[in-house]
Amino acid sequence: MTKQAFSQSIIGYLLILIMLSCSQRKEELSPRMRQNFAEDWQFRFEEEAVWENVTLPHTARIEPLVVNDQWQGTALYQKTFELEDISFKKIFLYFEGVMHETDVLVNGQHLYHHVGGYLPFEVDITEAVLPGQSNLLEVKVNNEDNPDIPPGKPLKDMDFNYYGGIYRNVYLITTNQVYITNSISAGKPGSGGVLVRFDDINTESAKGWIQVHLRNESNAAQWIHFKAEMSDTGGAEVQITSEKILIKPGEDRELTAEFLVKSPRLWSPENPELYLLNIVLLANNAPMDQWSGKVGIRKIEMNDEGFYLNGEKRYILGTNRHQEYPYIGYALSDEAQYRDAVKIKNAGFDFVRLSHYPQAEAFMKACDELGLMVMNCIPGWQFTGGDVFIKNALKDCRDMIRRDRNHPSVIFWEVSLNETEMSDEFILEANRILKSELPFDGIYSAGWVDHEAFDLFIPARQHSHPPDYWNFYKDGKRNLFIAEYGDWEYYAHNAGFNQTAFAGLKEEERTSRQLREFGEKRLLQQALNFQEAANSNRKGIATIGDANWLMFDYNRGYANDLEASGISDIFRIPKFAFYFYQSQQPPQVLPIQHVVSGPMVHIANYWTANSSTEVNVYSNCEEVELYLNDKLIASQKPVRDQYSSHLQHPPIIFQVGKFEPGELLAVGFLGDKPVAEHSVRTPQSATALKIEVDISNIPISQTNEDVVFVYASVIDGNGTLIHDADQLIAFAVEGEAFLLGENPTRAKAGIASVLLRTRPFTKPISITAKSPGLPEASIELTPGGDN
Repeated sequence: MTKQAFSQSIIGYLLILIMLSCSQRKEELSPRMRQNFAEDWQFRFEEEAVWENVTLPHTARIEPLVVNDQWQGTALYQKTFELEDISFKKIFLYFEGVMHETDVLVNGQHLYHHVGGYLPFEVDITEAVLPGQSNLLEVKVNNEDNPDIPPGKPLKDMDFNYYGGIYRNVYLITTNQVYITNSISAGKPGSGGVLVRFDDINTESAKGWIQVHLRNESNAAQWIHFKAEMSDTGGAEVQITSEKILIKPGEDRELTAEFLVKSPRLWSPENPELYLLNIVLLANNAPMDQWSGKVGIRKIEMNDEGFYLNGEKRYILGTNRHQEYPYIGYALSDEAQYRDAVKIKNAGFDFVRLSHYPQAEAFMKACDELGLMVMNCIPGWQFTGGDVFIKNALKDCRDMIRRDRNHPSVIFWEVSLNETEMSDEFILEANRILKSELPFDGIYSAGWVDHEAFDLFIPARQHSHPPDYWNFYKDGKRNLFIAEYGDWEYYAHNAGFNQTAFAGLKEEERTSRQLREFGEKRLLQQALNFQEAANSNRKGIATIGDANWLMFDYNRGYANDLEASGISDIFRIPKFAFYFYQSQQPPQVLPIQHVVSGPMVHIANYWTANSSTEVNVYSNCEEVELYLNDKLIASQKPVRDQYSSHLQHPPIIFQVGKFEPGELLAVGFLGDKPVAEHSVRTPQSATALKIEVDISNIPISQTNEDVVFVYASVIDGNGTLIHDADQLIAFAVEGEAFLLGENPTRAKAGIASVLLRTRPFTKPISITAKSPGLPEASIELTPGGDN
C-alpha cells in the first residue's frame, strides 16, 4: 500500500468513526463502530413501578443545593436497541462509570457484575444479543454504603458525596472477531489495549514504542500486523509498521513496533503539544480494527534537586478538584467536564490533583489538551476495610493505570488511600502493581504516608506543623509535594506558622471556608490565608510543589452545609482567592485554545462605604497605577512582606486613605506599557437584572445533552453588581432545555444561579429572569453563536 493510499484509508476509517460516535442511527458495520448509548433509557427506583424516560449521563435523584439526605438505594435502568446482521462480529458495552455496584443483563441473561463507582468496565454481550430483533438491556445499580467497595466509608461520615446512577457515558462497540482489546479487561500486567511510550527524549529526537494487544476469536489462524500514523499539529507524520505474527483461533497476543520522532514537539503546561495517533489492525492484509487517540511526548524526572519537566526544573502550582456539580451530583456532560478544566487553567494552575478518585475521561482529555499536569488518585478517604475491600482497592489501582496510562498529563500516581492507615503489604502491593503495569523510567507513585515504597510523599499541611517538620527532606530522603493546604489549618487554628495578625479573629472570620455571600472582609481573609500558606510552602522546604484545598465548593456526606474553601463557589463563580492564584502565573500569553492568560490585574475590593480603604490588587505586572475617580492615588511595585516574601508576584497594597464613592481603576504595566486594567465602582440602587450563561469558551453541545450555569446579576444603572443584593429571582426557559435547581432562587452576593440542561442544541433557547421591582431580563442562545 502506498503512503497516499494508506493515508486515505485512515481518513476513511476516521470519518466512519466520527459519524457513528455522533449518532445512534444504524449504519453499515465498519472495522470498529462506537455508538453513544445516551438516548432512550428508562429509569425507576426499585421500589417504584413507573418508568421515567431519561438520558445519560444521569443521576439517580436531583438533589438540593445543600445535600443533607442524599438518596441511596437500588435503581433500575433499561433500554431497547436493535442490531443488523452481526455474523462474525463482537459486541461490547463500555460503561465509563456507574455508582457503585452494577449488574448488567441483556435479554434477561445476567452477563456481568461490577463493583466500584469511579472506573470503567466492559461487557461482552455477543452471545446474548439477537440480530434483527429488539434487544432489552437492563442495568441494576446500587449505591448503598458498602465497606467492601472503596472508598468504603459510610456516606454519613464521608468528606464528599458519591451520588448514584449511570453518571458517565455508555457506548455500544462493535468489532470484527479479530480486534484490539480493551485495556482494562484484557492481558497480563503491562498489556491490554494500546500502550504508547516515549523514551530518550530531547529536542532532537524521541524514541517511540507502541504495543497493541489483540485477540483472535475467529475460527481460523490469522497473519496479523498493524500500521500506524502519528502526526503533529504542524503536519509532520511518522509512519509505523509492526511485524507480522500468526495468531491461532482463541489466542491473544501482543504486537509491538518502535519508531523515531525527529524534532519532537514536547508537551508542557505552556505548550501542550499533542500528536494524533491512528492505528489500523490488519489480518491477512485486510483491515480488522482501528484505534485513534492523542498522545504527548514529555520527559519527567525527580531527583534530589527537585522535579524536572523536559529537562527544566519547575515548582508545580496546583489545586484539588471534586467532580461534583450542584443538583446533578456527578452526572456532568463531557463539555461541563472540559469547562471545569478550563476554569482551573484560567485560575493560573498548571496542575490538578484528582481528589480523591479517578475522574471522567472527558476531564482527562481536557487536561491533556489544556496543559494541566495531573495526580491520578484511587478512591479512598479515612477508611480501610477487610480482605475484599483491599482486593477491590488494588483492582482500582490496576484499572486506573490501565485507563489513563497514555495521558501525557498524568505525572504522578496516587496509589494510596487518602488519609488512611495502610498496611505495609497494601502499600508494597499497590506500588508493585504500578511498576508492573508501567515498568518504565519516569513513573512515580505518591502516598500520603512517609513510606519508602512511594516515590513522592504528599502530606497535607494540617497533619503537621510546617515548615520545621519537613526540613529533613533537604537531605534528599524523598521528594515531597504538599497535596493540600490553606483550609483546615485556618479552620482549626493549627497552621504552625505566624498568625499573630489573625489572633483577634473569630473562628468564622479566620477560616478559609467562606461562601461568596459572607462578604468582602471574609473573602479577603480567605485569600490572605491561601496567600500566607502558599508563601510559607516555599520557605526552606525541599518541596517540588503544592496544591491548595481547593478549586470549587462542594457537598460532604457528614456535614449539613457546603464545604466552602473553594476559590470558586459551587456554581463556579470566582472568589477573591481565584485572582490571587491567577496573579501567580507569568504574564506571557499562552498559545492554548479556550484559555485566558497573559498580563492581569484585579482589585479585591467592592468599593462601598463598608469596604477597607486598604486596597489589595492582585497582578502579575511589574507595576500598577491605582486611580480614584480619575485621580492617581499611587503607582506602586510589589513589596514583599511576611505574607509574600517568597511569592512570584506579591499583591500590591494601596492606602487610599478615605472612602470616596465612585470608580477605582487599576492599570498594570510591563515596562512603560499599560497591558491590563480592572475597575470597580461603588454600587447605586438596583435598576436591572443581567443574564449570563457560563460556557468558558466551550460551546454548548449540538449533538448531546449538556449542562451550563445561568447567572442573573442584580445591577445598577452603570452595570455595577450590587454585592449585597439577595432578592428572589425567577427564571424561565423556552426551547429544548429545562432548568434545574431552586426556582425562584435567592441572589447570593448579588447573583442568582441555576443550572440549564440542554437537549442537542439545534434551535435557539430563550431564558428570562424576573424579580419584583425590576424589569424582566432575557437572553437568547443561538446554536453556533457566541453564547
